[in-house]
Amino acid sequence: MKVTWAVRSVAVIAEAHDGHSAVRLARELRPDIVLMDIRMPGLDGLEAARRVLADAPDGTIRVLMLTTFDLNEYVYEALRIGASGLLLKDVPAEHLAAGIRTVARGEALLAPSITRRLIEEFTRPQPAAPDPHAGSTNSRHARSRSSSSWPTACRMPKSQIGWSSANRQSRRMSRAYS
Repeated sequence: MKVTWAVRSVAVIAEAHDGHSAVRLARELRPDIVLMDIRMPGLDGLEAARRVLADAPDGTIRVLMLTTFDLNEYVYEALRIGASGLLLKDVPAEHLAAGIRTVARGEALLAPSITRRLIEEFTRPQPAAPDPHAGSTNSRHARSRSSSSWPTACRMPKSQIGWSSANRQSRRMSRAYS
């Protein structure tokens, strides 16, 4: 991905045209932030980001993913591999720069449309799971169902998203990578 704009406090130190080059350059240059396109030639951006993050398990490199395709699968996978954020490519340059600064401070970032969709998805009422003991004449099962502190209809589905970067220390961003 080519960054053609300059922003105060953000210095582009390298440019990669494919995923393999992005991983190699991140290993060599150790940037603070890697701005990674999800769809890259050769090695896709998600796998490249996974490798970059695996090379920096101490959190010294953060990855901000960019995509044209607003797909849940990309969002979930980016979060699973440990990306600090995901923005859509149609974001204005000043918002992209603000996003880079947000990630540099150790915070998480999602495009507003992605955040709205995730909230809608995870707050949508879920159908109650069928009770495997429904119709059972076994009084032990009937007692355990009636004494449960959380009725089946109120149980929250397990989250598919985990986030571990909230406790990372903020660092001064001096370099950015695209």
